Formats: sequence, C-alpha cells, structure tokens
Amino acid sequence: MRSASRVAKRFSKRRERGAAAIEMALLLPILVAIALPVVDFARNMQAQMILINVSREGANLASRASLTFPMQTIMSSLSMTTPPLDMTANGMIYITEIIGNNGCDASNNNCTGVVVAQYRWNNGKYTAAASKLWNCGSSGTKWATDGTGGCSGLPSPGKTSPEVSLLKGQLSNGQIAYAVEAYYYQPPLIGALNLGPILKTPALSPDLYAMTVF
Repeated sequence: MRSASRVAKRFSKRRERGAAAIEMALLLPILVAIALPVVDFARNMQAQMILINVSREGANLASRASLTFPMQTIMSSLSMTTPPLDMTANGMIYITEIIGNNGCDASNNNCTGVVVAQYRWNNGKYTAAASKLWNCGSSGTKWATDGTGGCSGLPSPGKTSPEVSLLKGQLSNGQIAYAVEAYYYQPPLIGALNLGPILKTPALSPDLYAMTVF
C-alpha cells in the first residue's frame, strides 16, 4: 500500500511539473511581448532626457561662450555628456543664431527673428536630420567647407534674411537668441504589437528631438 501511495504521489508531482512547464511555455511569449515594449519605452525616455539636457546646456553655452569658443567646440563638448547614447554615430546638433530685425513696431519691439548664423555639428553622422527652424542650402546659402560647420552666404540682418516663426513678436530690434536642436536616431527593439484583444502596443518613433532657446 505504501509503495503504491508513493508511486501515486510521484506521478502526481510529475504531472504538476509537466503542467507548470506547459503553462510557462504558453505564457513566456506573452511575458516577453509585454517586457520588450516596456524596455523600448524606458530607452526612449532616457534618450529623450539626455537630448533635452544637451539642448538646454547647448543654448546656455552658445549664449555665454559663442565669442570665446568655436561652435564646433561647444557641440563636441555637449556630445561628451551623452553616454550611453552614441551621438557621433546616430546623433546631430544644430545651433541657430536668431536676431530680432523685421516687422518691429514703433518701439522696436514685437520683431520677427531672422537667421544670421547656423552651425551643424561636423562629427554627427545623422545627416538625415535637418533643422526644423531653417535649412541652410536655400537662397544662395550652403554649408561651409572651412571646418567651422557654419552656413555661408547668409546676408546681414535685413529684409532679405531668412525669417523664422520662432519667437515671432517676442524679440526686440537687435535682440539675439540661440536655438539648439539635438537629434538622435534610436530604432526600437520591437515594433508595434497586435496580439488581438490580448495586447496591442503603439510603435515608438526612432527619431528623437529636443530644442531649447536661450
């Protein structure tokens, strides 16, 4: 009797272990499908926070040190603060200098800003990312080849200067602002999931962006 009881208990335990293994095999894909989007979201949040810090510090440095250090030095210094992001391989930084000039009222306020300088980070390989404020290459302008990363051919502030909507009506005549844009390309580990009524997740954009004006 005891031997039969022991055999029955062993058989019962084996059956329970087998059922647990089957349950795990069924649940594991769902657990992985839930975990990967969470990891993707966390990666994007981390990268976005880094880009925000880059744009903020860049705008601060550009406004304070543009006459002391070349813009390329400022942008390269900013890139050193971005690990674990690989800004050289997947990032880009733009610095655009805007001055209040056009459409000012009688008190020289409420001006429309015009672009007087724009710089692109030479070491950034994410060249597909174009500035959302204004793109060098139009109206007779082009990127300089002298290593400064600047836009050549921009006219002196005036009616022929490229206007930007940023800060429109918020600048006074001659007031200067620096806009720093930081880009990063980060493909998600997994795209959108659609497991019917069980699980649906949105697709995260690989193109991350932050801008600060100072």
